[in-house]
Amino acid sequence: MNKEAIKSALAAISAGDFLEKSKDLLATLGYCSERTIELSGTVDDFFEEFPALNPNTKTEQEFRDNTESVKLVFQFTSDEIADDIQQRLFEAASFDKGNTDSFLFCAVELKDNTYSRTKYAEFTREINKRLGAPTVVLFRVANRLTISFTDRRPNLTDENLDVLGQVTLIKDIRLNNPHRAHLDILSELSFEDRVAWMNANKKPKNFDGLLTAWLAKLDTEELNKQFYRKLFAWYEWAIGEKEVKFPTDEKRVLKKEEHVIRLITRLLFIWFIKEKGLIAEKLFNKAQIQDLLTEEDFENGDSYYRAVLQNLFFATLNTEISKRKFSTVGYATNRDFSRYRYEAQMRDPHKLLDLFAKTPFINGGLFDCLDSWEATGEESYRIDCFSDKQYKKLSIPNRLFFDNVRGLLPLLEHYKFTVEENTPIEQEVALDPELLGRVFENLLAAYNPETGATARKQTGSYYTPRAIVDYMAEEALVATLSQKSNPTDSDAKLWDERLHYLLDYAQVFDDANEWFDDAEKDGVVRAISELKILDPAAGSGAFPMGTLHKLTLALRRLDPDNNRWEKLQKERALQRTEVAFDTQDDPTRREELIEIDETFKR
Repeated sequence: MNKEAIKSALAAISAGDFLEKSKDLLATLGYCSERTIELSGTVDDFFEEFPALNPNTKTEQEFRDNTESVKLVFQFTSDEIADDIQQRLFEAASFDKGNTDSFLFCAVELKDNTYSRTKYAEFTREINKRLGAPTVVLFRVANRLTISFTDRRPNLTDENLDVLGQVTLIKDIRLNNPHRAHLDILSELSFEDRVAWMNANKKPKNFDGLLTAWLAKLDTEELNKQFYRKLFAWYEWAIGEKEVKFPTDEKRVLKKEEHVIRLITRLLFIWFIKEKGLIAEKLFNKAQIQDLLTEEDFENGDSYYRAVLQNLFFATLNTEISKRKFSTVGYATNRDFSRYRYEAQMRDPHKLLDLFAKTPFINGGLFDCLDSWEATGEESYRIDCFSDKQYKKLSIPNRLFFDNVRGLLPLLEHYKFTVEENTPIEQEVALDPELLGRVFENLLAAYNPETGATARKQTGSYYTPRAIVDYMAEEALVATLSQKSNPTDSDAKLWDERLHYLLDYAQVFDDANEWFDDAEKDGVVRAISELKILDPAAGSGAFPMGTLHKLTLALRRLDPDNNRWEKLQKERALQRTEVAFDTQDDPTRREELIEIDETFKR
């Protein structure tokens, strides 16, 4: 698929009629049809034409409040495939019938605002629950486009209903300057590319197969694997390069593999916080950064790691802003890791420091300099070798970072990163922070294949896949909630089944709340408010976060207007207030009342 054509179609969407421009983009990707419905474009008109089984929800009202227009672009059927002479990928008879017999495309213009992934997912479900076929939604917000897909399958208990599963987003595509990763994704979602995938993977030639092909491309698990394979190739290149040097004559020598793993982990973390705008993009731009360094031959030099990355790691991310300044190149201070170094290798030191200025103090062990504080003596050693005098013991060629084909920075630039962790109910087609744990554990095992398990055991580096976290959190919560709350009918077995349904991310038009009467809802919400969650071996925090996602899901379903939860918090505040007024010590009483007030406001 021609990416320039996709780029042009995206640019055209930024102005003009969104419906027509959406058709042009979809036609560029190989999807077009004359089957459409003329609607006014108002939300009221759309909802009247396509009523929901459970109307007037809070999400519906939010959708109404934030939507400028909603239009059906077209319905893509087997007839359109048979008539598509340009593609000639199917003969009419070869495209058979499955559970799904068409796709719908919908164009939604939202008010200029910032919308979270969750909000896009809610709006996507609001549309899909009203339509009988899988519906791809295109959202335009100012100069950004978000495309959402919903997995859906037949309901096992009612064949007239579909279960709406995970919503997957290609989020915030810049219309005038799209990210390379977004162009790649759209190119591979083209009809031609997806048909080729269906043939290669022997999938049925019907809309079920085409939906499978779409979701396969949008699968973040596969995206993670693809990224890791490329990252591992860079890792092998780095440890195999003779010119890559780390200190070897010190008292605590580490293998080259450990140095490279630490470098990768540090840079990956930086790439995620860069998505928050906390680190200047120019620090990773070859054309701009080489002008700030003194090397005449940047291609064959090695100053980037020292003058830019080490100063970023240690003297910026690991140093309070008020304490950041250049070291005086003297022996007495060359182990003060809060000082910038390598000024002699900078063409314009102050301009480089200006690029560091927007970066916050992280205060985490990842960016601790591992050299000893003592500069000399039996207890001194160098690992990171952040030193004005001994820097020649450390060398990582610039080309390892900037080579157009194999470099680490072009590899990272090729992918879209997001700081929001994906969940079983919604995901963005991007690399999320969960990747950090997976990469670290896999590289740790790979650095010594024969003893990888031992290495992980020594460092406690075990990554738990999200699906296992989801399962274990649900089982623990069902067991706890079934003890702390009671069903009206006293049927313990059915109660467990209903609690499982409540915590199941699969959506049957979000009807989990209908499985509980008011007394049961009150009991479960109260039980949730009294829960305490302990993960004594917390590493990445996957289990507490997985549990929090489950509890939030349950509260959203049982108490969508927050009335039950607010009532409980008022009760708790009053109880704490009574205890506080019984306190004889005036300062203690005042502090407690202030804390109660601040807690309740949150």
